[in-house]
Amino acid sequence: MRIGVHLRHWDGSPHDVAGLARLAEDVGLESVWVSETWGSDATVLAAWIAAHTSRIAIGTGVLQMPARTPAAAAMAGLTLDHLSGGRLRLGLGVSGPQVVEGWHGVPFRSPLTRTREYVTLVRMALGREEPLALDGEVYTLPVPGGPGRSLKLNVTPLRADIPIYLAAMGPKNVALAAEIADGWLPLLFYPERVDVFDLPALPPRFDVAPMVLAAIDDDVAAARDVVRPQLALYIGAYGSREKNFYAELVRRYGFEAEVARIQGAALDRRMGDATAAVTDRMVDVLALVGPVGRVRDRLQAYDEAGATSVLAMTTDAASIRGMGEVAT
Repeated sequence: MRIGVHLRHWDGSPHDVAGLARLAEDVGLESVWVSETWGSDATVLAAWIAAHTSRIAIGTGVLQMPARTPAAAAMAGLTLDHLSGGRLRLGLGVSGPQVVEGWHGVPFRSPLTRTREYVTLVRMALGREEPLALDGEVYTLPVPGGPGRSLKLNVTPLRADIPIYLAAMGPKNVALAAEIADGWLPLLFYPERVDVFDLPALPPRFDVAPMVLAAIDDDVAAARDVVRPQLALYIGAYGSREKNFYAELVRRYGFEAEVARIQGAALDRRMGDATAAVTDRMVDVLALVGPVGRVRDRLQAYDEAGATSVLAMTTDAASIRGMGEVAT
């Protein structure tokens, strides 16, 4: 199993992604990933990491599809892959309706169709076999009746087959990832309940790469308390009561009562109460916490669930060093 680190996005203020990425490279981790919400831009963070590292694979986990046209994503992928010397893994996701409509001003509709057409266009653009054109349900280009014409990238990609990963949570989305992508980036992955995803037969070399909140500390209780508020945010605050993909997933795991308490408090802006409602058991099954040996033992469950990579989500240098020990 490959072990990487996920440095997430800037939250409130910048953190030193380049320094942490160099540390991850130095301790032998296989990949480093960055994300975006409605603040820092993942492509810029990835480029900064590429400029300050030399060996470690660099992933976007994830770029928001509604924030960029497929052509723009292909341009970013081409550029990052050249700048990094072929180290890019292009992670994409549709995001959620609150961000898509409230921040990007794009209607949140047909996420499965959007994803299929988006990946088709990105691969077509990078392949450069023919000018970019599609008459789809979500994307139509060139615009009919307009002055535009089909184009090819005017820079040859370093790799036409840059690996594409998809963030997916529902069974239909996961099945689509297995069909059209090179890897899957699940979040809040509970390895003993992998059955809720109804996984299809996966193609050879398909990378199942859970993004897992992590805190390495000899004090298990202290490590739990590091990730507890982050779980409360995902489950309670990243969406409405009616539409929160993270809450829906954790309910499917069997934590219905806990989700109700977390959401109720978070949506009332009582984040302290929401955090307190995240139980130790929820932390232990959804995150990697505690000493190096405990985390190493816990990874056995991920291996048995079919994970081929694990991406530890942390910006803590000590935890990155600890994951390096786990990986050896």
